[in-house]
Amino acid sequence: MTEECAALYVVPTPLGNLADLTRRAEEILRRVPWVAAEDTRHSAPLLKQLGSSARTLPAHRHNEQAAAARIVERLQAGESVALISDAGTPGISDPGARVVAAVRAAGGRVVPLPGPCAAVTALSASGLLDEHFLFYGFLPAKAGQRRQAIEELRAQPCALVFYEAPHRVLETVADLAAVLGERTLVIARELTKLFESIHSGPLGEALGWLQADPNRQRGEFVLLVSGAPAGADSGEGERVLKLLLADGLPVKQAAKLAAAITGAAKNALYERALALKS
Repeated sequence: MTEECAALYVVPTPLGNLADLTRRAEEILRRVPWVAAEDTRHSAPLLKQLGSSARTLPAHRHNEQAAAARIVERLQAGESVALISDAGTPGISDPGARVVAAVRAAGGRVVPLPGPCAAVTALSASGLLDEHFLFYGFLPAKAGQRRQAIEELRAQPCALVFYEAPHRVLETVADLAAVLGERTLVIARELTKLFESIHSGPLGEALGWLQADPNRQRGEFVLLVSGAPAGADSGEGERVLKLLLADGLPVKQAAKLAAAITGAAKNALYERALALKS
């Protein structure tokens, strides 16, 4: 890595199975003098296994701006840097975007490597037929903000892809069902690891499936929801529903009447009415 080719290499690392590291990524991690890592303690075993003698510097979400400045200094000194996260591709719901932006702003060279990404890995095994997808990442942790975020995505005709942590997966799946209604949900858990599982089924039944076995609630999750049905109500159904509820109609009756008036799905309106009343 001589001065004339100094660059920031954005290097994806395995989600779990170390065999998924590409030969090019291995070569970069062995040759660069510096590796900027989300957690240097987590990355140390990988670098040791590869026989890398690179020095490490932390680049996580709490110090990313300062780390970016250090990385720019290293590049300007003619030393290449590999940027890695704990797993997957840096900058995709992981630290890295600020580092890349700072290097570009300083006129540095950024070289991206293809490799592991949990969202794309899950999509490839989902069986969802949507032609497009929208990657959201992590939904807000607070319930009200989470439901509002899901509500804003409700009319999207593409598959929706979320990441979720084990301690919030039940709440998130419950909110997805309450707001989105009748959809297909694919739950991809612990991808490429020993206890990998991929389950597909009706969104309305997913919470019960998770609760039936505590082991299904463990690990790192990718949640994939099928897009809004073609020709789905663009908001008219909910507008009428809200008017009927405001007039004091019971939830079931309001949903049935709103569906009859607008042509929207009755079950989806019923789930939405329950969410509005909660």
